[in-house]
Amino acid sequence: MNPPKHHWDLDDSRFIEAFETGSLSPSLFNHEAHLRLAYIYLKNFGEELAIEKCCNGICEFDQLHGDGTKFHKTLTVASVKAVHHFMRKSKSATFDDFIVEFPRLKISFKQLLDQHYAFDLLNNAKAKSEYVAPDLIPFD
Repeated sequence: MNPPKHHWDLDDSRFIEAFETGSLSPSLFNHEAHLRLAYIYLKNFGEELAIEKCCNGICEFDQLHGDGTKFHKTLTVASVKAVHHFMRKSKSATFDDFIVEFPRLKISFKQLLDQHYAFDLLNNAKAKSEYVAPDLIPFD
C-alpha cells in the first residue's frame, strides 16, 4: 500500500492511530489535520479529555518529529475550545461536513482567535508554555 499523501487518505481510526504512534508523516499534520484531531477527540472524549489528549499528543509529536519548540499550549487549548464551540452549533455528522459548514476554522483561524485575545497570542512566551485564558471574549 502506498503511503498516504493527505490526512484524508486515512479514516478516523487510522488517522488517530498514526498520530498517536508517531507514524503520521509531519507533512500530513497541517492546520486542517490539527482541527480534525480536535474534532475526533471531542466527539469521543468530551472537551476536558480532548484538550488533555491534544496537548499531550501534539507536544509528543513535536518532540518526535521536530526539536520540541513548536508546541504552543494556549493555541492548542484555544483550538480545541473553538472546534468545540462550532461543534455545538453544527448539524454535521462528520468532520468533512463540519469543516465545510464552518470554513472559518480552516481559512481564518487567526481572525477567530483575535476575537478572544487582544495580545499577540502566537508570540507570547507565557502562552506558549501554559494556558492563558482569553482577555477579550471567553470561550463558552
